[in-house]
Amino acid sequence: MLWIKAFHIISVITWFAALFYLPRLFVYHTMSEDDISRERFKIMERKLLRGIANPSMIAVFIFGGWMSYLGWSYYSTQTWYWCKLALVMLVTIYHHACVAYFKQLRDHKCTKSHVFFRWFNEFPVLLLVGIVILVVVKPF
Repeated sequence: MLWIKAFHIISVITWFAALFYLPRLFVYHTMSEDDISRERFKIMERKLLRGIANPSMIAVFIFGGWMSYLGWSYYSTQTWYWCKLALVMLVTIYHHACVAYFKQLRDHKCTKSHVFFRWFNEFPVLLLVGIVILVVVKPF
């Protein structure tokens, strides 16, 4: 179980690293004024999504699901666990919103400004804080 937990934590860290960086790339992308820069950001965003964010999210679900399965008799009765799962679902929705914005930027259809993406970039921090507190402190 400890190996599974270790790989789950590693997956969470890499997933959040990608979710912290991708919207920052969106900020720079929306601020870019030349085609060369915009094309560079499209490549960086695509590689970050396909190479790190998507595989990390899948790994989080695999290792987290595996741990949940192995400890179901405990986890299924814990309120903090269900609250954590709700926050993980919000992270997943956020991830898919990032994918949607990536496609809009790629296709030159995004109407959001760099200011929007600066604020959008802060949301996963709040989710991470909530998830860590629920898992470590188990307040309920």
